[in-house]
Amino acid sequence: MNTIKIGNYTIGANHPCFIIAEAGSNHNGNIEQAKKLVDIAVEAGANAVKFQTFTGDKLFAKAHPANQIVKKFEFKLEWHREIKEYSNKKGILFMTTPFHKDAVDLLEELNIEGYKIASGDMNYNFLLDYVSNTGKPVIMATGMAYLDEVKEAVQRIKNGKTQEIAVLHCTANYPPKNENINLKAILTMKEELDIVVGFSDHSMGITMPIAAVAIGAKIIEKHFTISRTLQGMDHFYALEPQELKQMIEEIRKVEAAMGNGNKVPVKEEYAERHYARRGIIAVCDLKSGDVLEDKHLEYVRPVNGIESKYYKEIIGKKITKDINRDEPIRWEYLD
Repeated sequence: MNTIKIGNYTIGANHPCFIIAEAGSNHNGNIEQAKKLVDIAVEAGANAVKFQTFTGDKLFAKAHPANQIVKKFEFKLEWHREIKEYSNKKGILFMTTPFHKDAVDLLEELNIEGYKIASGDMNYNFLLDYVSNTGKPVIMATGMAYLDEVKEAVQRIKNGKTQEIAVLHCTANYPPKNENINLKAILTMKEELDIVVGFSDHSMGITMPIAAVAIGAKIIEKHFTISRTLQGMDHFYALEPQELKQMIEEIRKVEAAMGNGNKVPVKEEYAERHYARRGIIAVCDLKSGDVLEDKHLEYVRPVNGIESKYYKEIIGKKITKDINRDEPIRWEYLD
């Protein structure tokens, strides 16, 4: 399947890249900060703004120290409706990643348009089954995975009600080294899976998402923040507002430049074809009846007679009229 549909967006071949501004936990437990992140995503031109729905006690074992750390960064369950409505009002698609069954139930009550599955949960079969049972489109990140694991998870989802699925290539380091990003995996998954493939990026800066689009990624997910100076789990490698906007602008430029793949001159090149290519002229005065030799010819811009590529075809031809020095040689002058 070369396209999926989430909300009003068709994602895939021959459609613009779907750009998810990943707010993640960068709201820092403050709903007003969450709204500010929505505003930033809208201003940047993102298609969707995404958060993460988890609670510490359902994400980590109760005795694990991370349980208490992540509690400070929970996207409160009671916020969901308000932030979804705020996003709708601002004209951006609201998304969030559910990390447990209760989160899916809440999102179904809100009639969420589609689901994102985090890399760490792509083998959490209970969650895959539960999400697929909704029949909604799924975007699944594939960090830390072997290709066979990706195939298995995709098939698992398709065994349920969901048939529209996309996968995101991802390197689950924060940030990854350039040599570990492996953008060519996007091409591999496109060929092996025959579904929509995108890129979830944790690198510093905007270079890698732009490069991913250039080689065919149809979804880009990128973390952003109000400021990298803020304290929290995801701020330090996230894009700041102007960077997010720049990334999206540059992606749209790349998409416009990709074209349709046909190697033909564009309309604006027609005049340049005449000006930049060479025509054949006489290097000396010639008389009617002369036979053209190589020494009679010169090749200069622009083309005003016979194009230079035909030089062999005209050598040995008899001319039927006098031709002055520097005059273009034309087919009608030849016998």
